[in-house]
Amino acid sequence: MTATAARLLQAFLGYLTEISDRLPPRFFAALDNAMEERALTPNRLACLGHLDRIVEIAPTPGEALATVVAMQRDQFCWGQTYTAADFGQNFVDNYGWLEVLGSRGHFVHDDIAAGFLILGPHAHYPDHHHIAEEIYVPLTGGTEWRKGVGDFVVREAGDIIHHPSNVNHAMRTGDDPLLAVYLWRGGPLAQRSVIGEGR
Repeated sequence: MTATAARLLQAFLGYLTEISDRLPPRFFAALDNAMEERALTPNRLACLGHLDRIVEIAPTPGEALATVVAMQRDQFCWGQTYTAADFGQNFVDNYGWLEVLGSRGHFVHDDIAAGFLILGPHAHYPDHHHIAEEIYVPLTGGTEWRKGVGDFVVREAGDIIHHPSNVNHAMRTGDDPLLAVYLWRGGPLAQRSVIGEGR
């Protein structure tokens, strides 16, 4: 295991261990340090420029994890599911994800996909849904989240945000960017989200 990948995995699993009492066991119990590393080519995105501000505003314990990501940002394979044709160039410039483990992540896992989502300031991730059940844990506060037909609600760092299978959800940031941990299970782990028309 490379040193960079080992630091990322250790910090990621360490953070989840700290909050494991608030995570559904079906997400946390399947994670361990024995995962095989996958060789991925680093890929940099424009949204990584927000990581310095994220480290400034992330409270403990998320700050330590955000710092590891920020310091090693150029060593990872960041991805995007959408293009400017979907939501516009401004969204694409302020959006990206890093799969730490899963079917396409830095570590191989067949049942769980887990990693990070970045959204820059004043970004709107429209209503979307997917088969996989999902947990988000924001490392920064102030982002508004919506589930189903409910209203947008501001969620704070460390909140556990649960999206059941095929339930619509959306996010929009304010003046500060978002860094959130995500966990997927129970569906195609590399599925492209469907925009709108869920439950």
